[in-house]
Amino acid sequence: MTSMASTAAIAPLSSSNLQPQGQSKGRIKPAIFIDGEAGTTGLEIRRRVADIAGIEVKSIAPAERKDPGARTSLMREVDLVVLCLPDEAAREAVALIDAMGPAGPKVIDASTAHRVAPGWVYGFPEMDPNQTAAVRAGRRVSNPGCYPTAAIALIRPLVEAGLLPADYPVTINAVSGYSGGGRSMIEAYQAGRAPPFELYGLTFEHKHLPELQQYAKLTRRPIFIPSVGNYRQGMLVSVPLHLDTLPGKPCARDLEAALFKHYAGATLVKVLPSEAAAKDRRLEPEALNGTDMLELRVYASDQHPHACAPRCAPRQPR
Repeated sequence: MTSMASTAAIAPLSSSNLQPQGQSKGRIKPAIFIDGEAGTTGLEIRRRVADIAGIEVKSIAPAERKDPGARTSLMREVDLVVLCLPDEAAREAVALIDAMGPAGPKVIDASTAHRVAPGWVYGFPEMDPNQTAAVRAGRRVSNPGCYPTAAIALIRPLVEAGLLPADYPVTINAVSGYSGGGRSMIEAYQAGRAPPFELYGLTFEHKHLPELQQYAKLTRRPIFIPSVGNYRQGMLVSVPLHLDTLPGKPCARDLEAALFKHYAGATLVKVLPSEAAAKDRRLEPEALNGTDMLELRVYASDQHPHACAPRCAPRQPR
């Protein structure tokens, strides 16, 4: 049995990535507007941005948050707009920015609205050797989903290495904390009205599936069953594999080698060698909370030709 595990968080924003446009608008500091800053994801992003020197965060008056004219006016004043909105509201916000033409700000969209849309860069820098440069240069960047980040990190290197066929019937199991479910779920858990554990996505239509399939380079739609535990933040994602059904019947070392090669030089993605992973026969999802790290592990059994890959993440904006 082989199992892979990973932990992830968002990479920090850098003021240097925004500086050129900030200067072109006559300011010393580049400016950011978080559209939806009062929500769960917006509050977290504002907290992180507040720690970055050299960035100005602009806010809109609460009474004007749904006023297209007021929002457009503020968007014209900034270099970057971060959208922390429901999907349809995010599409409407992008339409406002598109209407500004070349003078409009860069956009990072935290919703699922544009993750597989043409013209948008998928914001997972370690996914591909060219992805970091694409994210830096992108005018439209979609923030990856929490579960897809884990699954893509584990599956894509195996597909690219020829170890896992693109049409393999992949299954993905996951558990996350309740903070990724938004305000209503957070309130339910904090009030003691929610169960200790629950499965969801049982219609096999989870909104993360399109991006997961596309960027993991899978041609067959995977089976993905997520769950929520009674804790605030943290995530484990596992991808079990029958090694004897794969071409060439690879061993756990082959999977591990493919991951090491893919993430060589990465600073926020760490592949744990099997010797280190073997010491942790139980994984808990809160282990990497408070960090931006992603850990990948491969677990295997000498008795059974199986493999599994879990991933653990400190935050889960959905």
